[in-house]
This record gives sequence, structure tokens and C-alpha cells, in this order.
Amino acid sequence: MLKENGVEKVKKRNNFFRSLRFRILIILIILGIVPGVVVTCTMLHNYEDRAVSMLTETIQDQCGILSNLIIKENYLNDTSSQTVNSKLELFTNIYDGRVLLADRDFKIVGDTFHTEEGKTLLSSLAVQCFKGEEAVNYDKNNQVLELAVPVQSPDVRQIQGVMLVTVSAAEIADTLAELEQKGVMLIGIIVVLAIFLSWLLSTILVKPLARVTKSIEDLTDGVLDGEISVPDYTETELITDAFNKMVNRMKILDESRQEFVSNVSHELKTPLTSMKVLADSLVGQQGVPEELYQEFMGDITAEIDRESKIITDLLSLVKMDKKAADVNITHMDINQLLEDILKRLRPIADKRNIDLILDCFRPVEADVDEVKFTLAISNLVENGIKYNVDDGWVRVSLDADHKYFYVTVADSGMGIPEDSIERIFERFYRVDKSHSKEIGGTGLGLAITKSSIAMHHGVIKVFSREGEGTTFSVRIPLSYIPS
Repeated sequence: MLKENGVEKVKKRNNFFRSLRFRILIILIILGIVPGVVVTCTMLHNYEDRAVSMLTETIQDQCGILSNLIIKENYLNDTSSQTVNSKLELFTNIYDGRVLLADRDFKIVGDTFHTEEGKTLLSSLAVQCFKGEEAVNYDKNNQVLELAVPVQSPDVRQIQGVMLVTVSAAEIADTLAELEQKGVMLIGIIVVLAIFLSWLLSTILVKPLARVTKSIEDLTDGVLDGEISVPDYTETELITDAFNKMVNRMKILDESRQEFVSNVSHELKTPLTSMKVLADSLVGQQGVPEELYQEFMGDITAEIDRESKIITDLLSLVKMDKKAADVNITHMDINQLLEDILKRLRPIADKRNIDLILDCFRPVEADVDEVKFTLAISNLVENGIKYNVDDGWVRVSLDADHKYFYVTVADSGMGIPEDSIERIFERFYRVDKSHSKEIGGTGLGLAITKSSIAMHHGVIKVFSREGEGTTFSVRIPLSYIPS
């Protein structure tokens, strides 16, 4: 059974709670409910405070009028005044409350309920009132407002008694309940609007993303033709631009892979073809002279060596591609390492009277993989020898700063054409194809060199002018830090 691709797996485990629609819904609900709740609670609190304050002021004003009447009628000493009694009864009926009237000794001289007369008034509010403090208590749970108002003459500010008034606050509670109900309805409307807006917005927002997803699915199915364009938003435009770059890079990689396979086939086939031609020539002739036989066998041996070199280089590239992290790092003396490389290659250079020069500007020690670093520098120096002129030179320079060391390999050779410089690190690419067989090589050396240097987290650059020589510049960190 075929394995499911990534898009199908994501689709299968997708659910509404992980979707963009759900997240937009939550955000809109939060943005709607939180301000709605805050506004509603603030409004209810302000209304309650204002309503209690207004009721308190009204009661205090009415009690002030009653206080003047009580003093005028000497009601604290004689409760027979019908005027005061009728006013007290009217007050309690209007405000659905109760009035307790006490003298300076806290003796209750009047009660609109007529149950506490003659008793002592036990109330902290009354004590506060006699002290000249504001004495008001709003009991929200029981829906009552209780306050103590002093009984005193307008002319003489001495408190002669106190009225403990209890009035109903049910109207305030009813209004609050009605406002709360409307607030809940408002929040409910906000939630419904949030759901609708989230559906509408998510539909608008998701459409471009769905088109991007469809394009990715097409890519997964192997459809690489054309570029996608979703310029609806800056974000989708950035995504599609990155996607198009990825597709183009994949096309380039696919073309490079096909070209590489073609080159490998050609390079491996060429020596075999040459050997077959030489072998057929020997088999098809009778009495082949010894000299010709030896010459043909020498050519066959050379072609076998060439085939072996191609296979060896290919294996090196494959190992580097598969095991980029497999480096054997040791702390090395780079000066000595370069001297050893040039010493090994000097016999090859001497055959064409090419001088190998090493310039070390300072002692350098660094963390490198000895085998891979040696392979990279050896390839550069060998190329400098191969593509040089007789009696020329190859100069290797070493320098360093606090972070990197630099190796420069310059030669006096034929140089590289400007249109070939960008391609010299491609596998099997040769600048001088017409003389490749005479010069030798597989076209893989610089590709191996670049991979080796990259494994050290380094970079390589090339500067060349045709007919004047070539310079390769390598920069590698002194300390190797694993990726």
C-alpha cells in the first residue's frame, strides 16, 4: 500500500478546532465579549451607585423636612402630634419603609410599625449619626437602604434625636435585573455576529490559502509547470514567491540531476567504448606486431585507470552528499599540512618546470578534517599545474585573522573564460573540452573541493581572466562548530 503524502495526512488529522475559522471565531468572540462584559458591568455598577446616591439624597431631604417638623411640634417629648404622625405614615407608604425615632438617650419614642416604642435603639448607624458622621448602609442582598438622619433645630446645631430610616431598594434591584438581561442579550447578539463575521472573514482569508494549498498538492502530484500568483495579501504573496522560488529550484535540481546522470553515463561509457575499439582491433587482426600490441594494451590500461578514477571520484561525491556531517575534525598545523601537499605534488610540477611556491604570513592552527582538507587543496594545486603553461608557477598563500584562515591558490595558467566561471564547480563540467583527454581528469575535482570546504563551513571563490591565470580563494573558520 502506498504511503500517504504529507498533505493527505494533514487533511486527515485536521479538525475544526485547529482550523483558521475556529481561531478567528475565538478572537472575534473575545474581542466582542470582553469589551461587552466590561461595558455592561461598568454601566450596571455606575447605575447602581447613582441610583443609591439619588435615593439617599431624596430620603435625607425628606428626613430634613420631617426633622424640622419634629422639633417644631416637640415630638420627641410628646408623640401625640397628628401632623407628625400623618407625615411619618405618608413617608413610609411612599417609600415602602419604616422610621424609628429615638431621643438622645437612644430611647425609641416613635415607630411607624408601632412595635419598638419604649425600647432602646441598638444601631451602629445611630451611633455614627450622633457623632456627626454620615450613616448610610445599602444592603443589596435584602434590597433595602438604611440610613440614620439627625433630628436637630435649624437654629441650634445640637443633635436632639435620630431617625433610623429603612426604605425599599427593590426598584433599583428590578432596574438592575432588567439592565443585566439586556446586557446578556447584547452579548448574545455579539456572539452571533462574531460567528457570522468569523465565517465571512475566514472564507475571505482562507480562499487564497486554499489556492496555495492546491498548488502545493499539484507540486506533490508532479505538476511543476507554471508559477502560482496569489497577490491578495502581502503574506500570501510572500508565500507564493517563496513557493515559486522553491519550484524553480526544484526544476533546476531536476535538470541538474538529469544532466548529471547523462554526464555519468557518457563519462563511464567513453573509456569502455575506447577499450572496446582497441580490443576489437587486436582481435580482428592476425599477426599483430609486438609494438602495436603493447601500444594498444597501454591505451587500454590508461582507459581502465580513467574509468577507475571516475568511479573513485563519484564515490567520494556520494559519500560527501550522504554524510555531510561525518567529518573527522582534528586540530592541525595548517602550515605543515600545506608544505606536505606541495611536497607530494612537486614531482608532477617538475615535469613541466612549474614552480610551486608557498607563502605563509603567520603560523596557523585550525580544526580541520585532514583527509578532506588535503583533498580540496590538492585538487586546486593539481588544477593549477594541469592548466598551466610550461615554466609557469603556482603560488599557495596562507594567512589568518582572529576568526578565519585563508588559503589562496594562484597560477599563471590559461585562465577561465568569463562565461564558464559560474559553472566550474558543476559536476563533470570542463572548461577546455577539446583537450580534456590529453590533460586528464574527470570534471569532478572542483565539485569535490567545494563539498569538502563546505563541510568545514567554509567558502571558496574564484577570480580569473583568460590568458592571465586563475586564483582560488578559500576561507575556513579556525574553530569548527558542528551544525
